[in-house]
Amino acid sequence: MHYFDYAAACPIEEEALSVYIHASKKFFGNTGSLHDIGTDAKRLLEHCRERIAHMVGVEKAGIYFTSGGTESNEIALRSLQALRPNRSVIIAGGEHASIQYLVDQWEEEGVSVTRIPFTEDGVLNMAVLKATMNDETGLVIMQHVNGDIGTTQPVEEVNQLCDTYGALMHCDCVQSFGKKDLRAVSKVVDSLSLSAHKIGGPTGIGAVYIKPSLNVPPKTPSPAHESGMRPGTVPLPGVAAFTEAAGKSVDNLIENQRKISERKRWFLERMQECRESFRVVGNGNAVVGICLKGVEGQWAMLEANRLGYAFSTGSACQAGKTPYALTAMGMSKEEAKTFIRISFHPSHTRQEVEGLATVLKKTIHAHNLV
Repeated sequence: MHYFDYAAACPIEEEALSVYIHASKKFFGNTGSLHDIGTDAKRLLEHCRERIAHMVGVEKAGIYFTSGGTESNEIALRSLQALRPNRSVIIAGGEHASIQYLVDQWEEEGVSVTRIPFTEDGVLNMAVLKATMNDETGLVIMQHVNGDIGTTQPVEEVNQLCDTYGALMHCDCVQSFGKKDLRAVSKVVDSLSLSAHKIGGPTGIGAVYIKPSLNVPPKTPSPAHESGMRPGTVPLPGVAAFTEAAGKSVDNLIENQRKISERKRWFLERMQECRESFRVVGNGNAVVGICLKGVEGQWAMLEANRLGYAFSTGSACQAGKTPYALTAMGMSKEEAKTFIRISFHPSHTRQEVEGLATVLKKTIHAHNLV
């Protein structure tokens, strides 16, 4: 099977897997234990925390390891919202499902929530945001890179508005960490979320950064692990493997992005033979979003899967539903049904990429013959 759904999950890198196995055997102690074995585990944990903080460009004291992006988002949002309990929340319309569902719950509980639409290009509509923000705004939530269409959002520009009105800001960096330099973003946000399995680390590991100066109280009454920001023993082998995968991604970021751009170009060049049968949506970073004219995306996905090529119709956390990004762009439900998401990786060969284009063209042609 040729895999083109890297925005959903990546296979673990060999180096990260080796680190996971090594840490499982040599650093098996509980990081909260006071004997030498526990102390060695704690030392490795803090080394990983320091490395992740350095890669992101933040203070080590603000990094907490979690079970992944969803938990990171929840910890950050509940922490920031608690600091502004009586003020309104603004959310970018195309946010990940983990954020959308939590904010929906807040709205049911009486929190004032405003969703800002995207432009036709798939970026936050700044004119609407500027008209919406005021002194009652307490929290602004937005992704750095959208997971459905790959567009980069104007985080720094939004932060200037947050500073003007005294609002806090959370940024979901799950799709951008290891693929874009986060240092400019991390300097201006109050919290951000990361995940390992998007960059070749193990599933079930992530991190959240919350600015230490905010003095957020612990989530649990016992501060034994991660300063009480989440319960449970820290899965140190996963943290070590996450750190290894992140280091490899960050160190090779520029070259990886060059390779991904090249592979997207190969794909789109091959697709030009049927350019009247599709429309590119977003096309940012490692993702190419496509609407197929007259062809349902799910049908195309299943047919391609039958022929040995895997891609998606949007975020796996929202499978079977219209991607939030498309709704935020004002796309009709009928056109949204024709959407597919293809996400590239530096390891893709030209043969694989051109094979995907060939299969997709065959799928479009076969549908049109029915």
